[in-house]
Amino acid sequence: MNAYIEILRPFNALMGVIAVLLVAIIMVNFTVYVPIACLIVFLFTGAGNVINDYVDHKIDAINKPERPIPSGRISLKTAAIYSIVLFIISIIMAFIIGPIPGIIVILSAILMFLYAYYLKKSLLIGNLSIAFLTGLCFVFAGVVLDAVTISIILGIFAFLMTMAREIVKDMEDVEGDSVENAKTFPIVFGMRASSILAAFFMVLASITSPALYFMGIFNIIYLIIIIFAIILFLTCAVSILKDQSIENNRIVSKRIKIGMAIVFIAFAFGSSIITKII
Repeated sequence: MNAYIEILRPFNALMGVIAVLLVAIIMVNFTVYVPIACLIVFLFTGAGNVINDYVDHKIDAINKPERPIPSGRISLKTAAIYSIVLFIISIIMAFIIGPIPGIIVILSAILMFLYAYYLKKSLLIGNLSIAFLTGLCFVFAGVVLDAVTISIILGIFAFLMTMAREIVKDMEDVEGDSVENAKTFPIVFGMRASSILAAFFMVLASITSPALYFMGIFNIIYLIIIIFAIILFLTCAVSILKDQSIENNRIVSKRIKIGMAIVFIAFAFGSSIITKII
């Protein structure tokens, strides 16, 4: 993969795009703003990934030496410029849609910079920041497509799932983070306490997710599909409680991502428009 595409982590960036598309599907709103909002979220998320790699290049040299910066395929200066340009483009495009979307993106960019330089090494604040920004993808789409209430509800579930994965990722990266004197939850409180906290968010997301069906937001198809995600999340919770090894942390992190994908599929197929098509 080309280094300039790889550093964006396109598959992660696509998760934000999916959030926009899901709100569009649920609200049956497919205006010209949908593809524009998708591009904004993709560029913004990609820019955030680049600035994180820029700041974390020393940690990545230990934890993930194959990434574009530590492997020498992209220089630090080039990465910094690349990130700034992507942020500027996403902000300009957001203001073209309207002042509120523009303000959301520019404030999110400030939060992303604060996260990369300061908050990431702070106890839980960094995790909360990323989880908040993930949920904000839904809210941004809701603002653009006039579906704020539903988007906030979906954003809350995205927040819970992301918090679980962020803590597990910190458990996975504890060696490199220790070198940089980061104050992540696993470093301060240990792996056992971290596994309990990660499991808490997984269980909380699992037991509350059926409420979206009973609230009338989604249909029975959602409830059927979400069962698979619930089983996966609960399995991950048990696994991380039993085994906090780096290898298992990586496995659980990947499985949580799969679980999030299943939840998004449930969102899509549980909407009225998909039901009509089927």
